Amino acid sequence: MKRSSEALITSVHNPRVKAWAQLLDKKGRDQQQQYMIEGVHLVQEALASGVKIEVLVYAEERQQSLPPGMLQSAESADIECIAVSEAVLNKCTDALTPQAVFAVLPKLIWEPQDLLQPYEIDRKHSSSSKETSAASTPSLVVVIDGVQDPGNLGTIIRSADAVGATGILLGKGTVDLYNPKTVRSTMGSLFHLPIASGDLVEWLPSAASQGVAIVTTSLQATASCYEFEFRRPVWFVIGNEGQGVSPEVSRLATEHIRIPMQGKAESLNAAMAATVVLFEAMRQRGL
Repeated sequence: MKRSSEALITSVHNPRVKAWAQLLDKKGRDQQQQYMIEGVHLVQEALASGVKIEVLVYAEERQQSLPPGMLQSAESADIECIAVSEAVLNKCTDALTPQAVFAVLPKLIWEPQDLLQPYEIDRKHSSSSKETSAASTPSLVVVIDGVQDPGNLGTIIRSADAVGATGILLGKGTVDLYNPKTVRSTMGSLFHLPIASGDLVEWLPSAASQGVAIVTTSLQATASCYEFEFRRPVWFVIGNEGQGVSPEVSRLATEHIRIPMQGKAESLNAAMAATVVLFEAMRQRGL
């Protein structure tokens, strides 16, 4: 059991509090190579997924509102648990109405080359340990090319998790994965599959050279997403909300498909389009 040796932290000027508060900004996250998850659901998901947690911080006045056994589970996993005042909690969290708990985690350590093989996270182990077992189905990697909205990125990650995608590759110009709004909108799915960052101009050709289909959506495409063969290795590229897939990335695509629409809407939101295509891939692969 690992209860913190520190007394209740009440000062917002405490050095640890200052370090936690810096995780609200990308500069602080990059310097510390850590990020924060806020709220009961995300902390429960992290504990259940077995990801490494550096410290769990909870509001001392609201300890009784935490799910039964949460602190005990954390302590039995040798996670430091620290009680703080409401002022400290407010200082360190992004939500307007903070829940009673947050945790600090090390950034994910996945690399683009990890996505070149079909992986399925072994949920008995931490995703940060890279302990995996080969998936029985061909790879399905979701590639993000410049998505800017944190909510969109988080929703795409949730959809990728829901359909059993084997990984996600974040290209340059994409919103920070560890942005608090992105993390919240993943609802814990970022713990469930490999997520790496890399230069798409480098890694898309690498995947294509191994027989992977590089697929994007296009309003000009003639082939429907419902006609495309998804029962093979596929890297599916989602573009920026306003500009779509960048020209340099689009030139690297081996296939272009469209999402048929009967109404008058010109196009779909990036996250919605990704979800439609990913669920069609799951249907074809034998739900």
